[in-house]
Amino acid sequence: MEENSQGKRVDRRVFLHTGVQLAFVAGLGGLTVLVARRAGGEGYVWQLDPAKCTQCGRCATSCVKTPSAVKCVHVYAMCGYCDLCGGYFVPDTKILDTAAEHQLCPTKAIKRTFIEDPFFQYTIDEDLCIGCGKCVKGCHAFGNGSLQLQVRQNLCDNCNECAVARNCPSGAYTRVPADKPYLLNEPGTGNGPPQKTEV
Repeated sequence: MEENSQGKRVDRRVFLHTGVQLAFVAGLGGLTVLVARRAGGEGYVWQLDPAKCTQCGRCATSCVKTPSAVKCVHVYAMCGYCDLCGGYFVPDTKILDTAAEHQLCPTKAIKRTFIEDPFFQYTIDEDLCIGCGKCVKGCHAFGNGSLQLQVRQNLCDNCNECAVARNCPSGAYTRVPADKPYLLNEPGTGNGPPQKTEV
């Protein structure tokens, strides 16, 4: 037997039993908070709005996942299938081949495939993509903007406070409904700019 702060004697068995009960209640409370967060997380997920994205490169370095859960996505309906692709080749390149020194992507995540003269198809190997946005920046500067960054929901932990969102200088991250988790700029139906749509 030991004495508590009020000088009363406490039986060790009673103390341990009470401690186990309190630990169980605290654990149950933590589980309830976790379930509540997950329930809220199932309703909304983090996504990047490509209309606000400045391709700063922080998606690659700020994400808690390695590599980042942010990946380049190709909106084929916008692509010109150009021989000289601003998202594939380094600026001012004179040689249009697949040599590493001519590619803009640091991990060779973009694959270039000849279709027919003068068209090429560009596909993204998401396993190699780190979300740096270099290809997206090049595509927006010298192309149609068909390369865009998106949070891949199958990779994202959907953190309560997204580290990438916290470090995004343009405020491009937002919570979107989980049943429509992707935001892409795609060609509009009129003469205006591309409209934001979900895929």
